[in-house]
Amino acid sequence: MLTKKQLDLLEFIHARVQRDGVPPSFDEMKEALDLRSKSGIHRLITALEERGFIRRLAHRARALEIVKLPDAMQGKKGFTPRVIDGDKPDSTPARAMPVMAGSIELAVMGRIAAGVPIAAISEVSHNVHVPQSMVGQGDHYALEVKGDSMIEAGINDGDVVVIRETEVADNGDIVVALVEGQEATLKRFRQNGNAIALEAANPAYETRVFRDDQVKVQGRLVGLIRTY
Repeated sequence: MLTKKQLDLLEFIHARVQRDGVPPSFDEMKEALDLRSKSGIHRLITALEERGFIRRLAHRARALEIVKLPDAMQGKKGFTPRVIDGDKPDSTPARAMPVMAGSIELAVMGRIAAGVPIAAISEVSHNVHVPQSMVGQGDHYALEVKGDSMIEAGINDGDVVVIRETEVADNGDIVVALVEGQEATLKRFRQNGNAIALEAANPAYETRVFRDDQVKVQGRLVGLIRTY
């Protein structure tokens, strides 16, 4: 049986993964549970891991995966994992993954920078299968992440992110942003008046601020595929 704090944290992590496709940072967990330090979050996460509700992904900074939910939570809302663990790819260019029942095929449109922006992406490199429940309505595509600027959001170098096509975003969304019409990057979106900030989730990278006419949102993160 979980304590109230353990259940509150599990619900918060689950809600953020369902919304953003990635778990919240430790700072966000601390604020959500109104705790004074991250050590309390570490203890709660350890307790949830020991009880088999979550799993910490080895060698991945702040990367968590929900393994199961208590019956009470499953009664309130269905649980669909948003992090898909794939087999380690072989040396073939297509990086083929097993076809899953109830899945759809998405085009992987090359690589997206989670760091300094790289050239805009427009060519399909290969396809991946993702659960139908991950994408929902609308058009989607996938991108392979290059760089480590989003590691505190649970997004690592080599991950494949699933993106829902959209030109609008709310503050706090993780988006694919086209900068000055030629460079694309994966960052957290913040807008204040005519200024748009593209925030990293790694203290080693500075937040970059642009005029709103310099940035075009090309999609919002909805899922993540990780290979080992």
